[in-house]
Amino acid sequence: MVRIAALYDLSHTLAKGFLSEHTYPWEALFAIKEIIVSIGHSLTKNEYDRIEEHIWISKSANIAPTAYISGPCIIGHETEVRHCAFIRGAALVGENCVVGNSTELKNVILFDSVQVPHYNYVGDSILGYKSHMGAGAITSNVKSDKTPVVIKGFDGSRIETGRKKVGAMLGDFVEVGCGSVLNPGTVIGRGSSVYPLSSVRGVVPEGSIYKSEGNIVKRI
Repeated sequence: MVRIAALYDLSHTLAKGFLSEHTYPWEALFAIKEIIVSIGHSLTKNEYDRIEEHIWISKSANIAPTAYISGPCIIGHETEVRHCAFIRGAALVGENCVVGNSTELKNVILFDSVQVPHYNYVGDSILGYKSHMGAGAITSNVKSDKTPVVIKGFDGSRIETGRKKVGAMLGDFVEVGCGSVLNPGTVIGRGSSVYPLSSVRGVVPEGSIYKSEGNIVKRI
């Protein structure tokens, strides 16, 4: 359930080739910068503006003048980056996305049609097609004791990531309620929802509703 093939339809990201080389999504975090630069050099000038070194923005994207964007970064077609968004490098943002007011992105892949529209922090994370984070929902990407992140399955399984920074892996069509915290190494399966004000750890199976810790039900 935590494999790339189980979480994502790779046809909805420019990183399709890159992600298909890996088994687990967090394995891709180490090279997001490099893959953005590689993809960026392949983009056509009639569709993308290269506004600075290693920053490519679609001509159809809508970027607020108050937004901050540092490279490497790609902003896809028809994507909206709103007032005071803070994109501080290594962000591959797909088509038809919303990066909202005061939202911060760092070392992320956002598939097409992802919405992080209000006061969100998304770091060292991969968000699948049409996933959505409610207002104030954030990813926590570093444990308090600074030890490497372990992915903890609902069945008691453990997968060592070998990384100190791993945020959340959201499958396609995931909904995260307002004010929720996705703790380091959280994986939420395709089509699952998280109740508002939740503190989520470990793996949430696909097609589920996370109500609270220990209270996860299958979507009917």
